[in-house]
Amino acid sequence: MRTRPDWESYFMTLAAVAATRSTCLRRQVGAVIVRDGQIISTGYNGSPKGTPHCSETGCLRSVLNIPSGERQEMCRGSHAEMNAISQAASVGVSTAGAVLYCTHSPCAFCSKAIINAGIRRVVYLYSYPDELAERLRSEAGLISEQFPAEKLACIHGCLDLARESVGTMNERKDGCPCC
Repeated sequence: MRTRPDWESYFMTLAAVAATRSTCLRRQVGAVIVRDGQIISTGYNGSPKGTPHCSETGCLRSVLNIPSGERQEMCRGSHAEMNAISQAASVGVSTAGAVLYCTHSPCAFCSKAIINAGIRRVVYLYSYPDELAERLRSEAGLISEQFPAEKLACIHGCLDLARESVGTMNERKDGCPCC
């Protein structure tokens, strides 16, 4: 009998799956907002609705030679956390008291939105160097913690179980079977 993943691993796995929808050419990020154990929203980084993706226009940050972590306003994309919060707001779902699971720790812009959205806890998989973001989260009393490295194998296991549960028909080794 197989072992089911714990809730934290389950939600972080879904954030990793959301990241597969990213249209960013530099970094694929996914986010899941959960309140009272229920998923209320997801997000990934990419261009705003109805606008061309960076895969079509090219990466503005690369063209301007902007290093990672600097001048984040010089990007046509919205971050995964911001998109998850916006998606919840667009359908009238409150994020107050929720937990945000994200593949990368939030930047300062997203941290401000997370704090103002009333999200009480952030769990991230990979650290992103942004001292201001860390300070803002700390000052606001926002619980921010890195997903335990020893549980990373559980995410890979969850993804393997998902592959098994949908079968292997038309499976390709270089990507998903639909593309």
